[in-house]
Amino acid sequence: MKHFDIAVLGAGPGGYIAALKAGQMGASVAVVEKGHLGGTCLNNGCIPSKALLAPAELMHRISQGRSLGVSVDGDVSFDWSAIQKRKDKVLKNLRGGIAGLFKARRVELFTGLAKIDSPGKVAVTDGGPAELFSADKIIVATGSAPIRIDAWPGDPNLVCTSDEALHWPALPKRLLIVGGGVIGCEFACMMHQYGVAVTVVEMLPTLLPGMEDELGLTLAKDFRRRGMAIHVGTKVESIVASDGGAVVTIAEAGQAAQTLEVDKVLVSIGRRPVTDEIGLENVGITTDRGFVTVGDDMRTSAADVYCIGDANGRCLLAHAASAQGVVAVENALGHCRVYDSPVPGAVYTFPEIGAVGLTTSQARQRGLPISIGVFPIGHLGKAMAVGHGEGFVKVVRHRETDELLGVHMLGHNATECIAAAGCMLHTRASTSDLAEAIFAHPTISEAIKESAEDALGMALHLPPRKVHKITVE
Repeated sequence: MKHFDIAVLGAGPGGYIAALKAGQMGASVAVVEKGHLGGTCLNNGCIPSKALLAPAELMHRISQGRSLGVSVDGDVSFDWSAIQKRKDKVLKNLRGGIAGLFKARRVELFTGLAKIDSPGKVAVTDGGPAELFSADKIIVATGSAPIRIDAWPGDPNLVCTSDEALHWPALPKRLLIVGGGVIGCEFACMMHQYGVAVTVVEMLPTLLPGMEDELGLTLAKDFRRRGMAIHVGTKVESIVASDGGAVVTIAEAGQAAQTLEVDKVLVSIGRRPVTDEIGLENVGITTDRGFVTVGDDMRTSAADVYCIGDANGRCLLAHAASAQGVVAVENALGHCRVYDSPVPGAVYTFPEIGAVGLTTSQARQRGLPISIGVFPIGHLGKAMAVGHGEGFVKVVRHRETDELLGVHMLGHNATECIAAAGCMLHTRASTSDLAEAIFAHPTISEAIKESAEDALGMALHLPPRKVHKITVE
């Protein structure tokens, strides 16, 4: 029986980073993966969606060319097959990159289903007899899967999740997206640009629930202006397969139900942990709705077993899983590390959204005295010059201590700009620190500094006023 210092179950963004970190620290490492290297993020999530969004955004930008004095003669078209092939090539290259890094760090890869057989022992099955190996420490990084609704048609060619939709060989003409969270909004933005008639149904009052309210309100306004049908505060009553599509009944609170006919339905209402068949019970680990409870050191209730990423439910984001992987490995190898850094969120619509820290409502729920700073991106010289004037930055400040609590941004390159705010929150910087930092001019990121100044009542590029509000019609 082979023995390793650390065994990692799953090679997604949490698992493969944990394996590489352990190898870097001199440990012998085994990784078990049943599918492609890179997990959901690389194969059915972050990366393929961005590869499909990039051509859509380019077409969107070209459509705005006339406002910049640029004329494009004839129609701007696309080749969906070529777009898919390019996406597949990107995925293949990244998988190969992980494999190469494993080889460089002497990480041994086992292909198959992993199961904790007993304390310190892992069984791997791949269509034949199980292969058993032992390890001093085990890190569970088995990720999550999209939630499906049993009462709805089970044919993935009709009612699907992002797992299937990212690899469609052909586009539908009419698409219903159930769920207006990050995945739903990104798909809506993408599919609309590819000529698909998009309808989004979200049960909660705004798109992007859980994020700053104005982000979802502003995005919904923009989506409607571009021709998408957005229904918030609305429930899907039923989905019934019909000849060549589906008949969907939706109902908004207080309104009569209405019927839609669509070609496909994309369900994006959340994800569930993949932990039910990996042998947690064999080492005495119980779960809460499938999620494994861990401390800030990523330890579970079982000795020498850690859990990172989506499987523990702390934060279902790839970069959070990677950070947790490093924390788990350092603790497993005798160091002391906790997972406590703010995690930024990113939404790759156009315009983009970036956010980190507390929202206004979260701060108020905690009873914190806050002041708010808001700066419209359209006021910036860079925004005017390049034609990216949509959006705003909102800063949440602790009014008494000056602590920087949160930064929320909608606008061009927001997913890149938000890193500056994330670094400030990570270092426990004050709002004054952010306001006093020098940002390059002209840039879109200047709006972050300007909104921090506004939260302090010191904005120079806004007229003096006591209260700033974002109004969404």
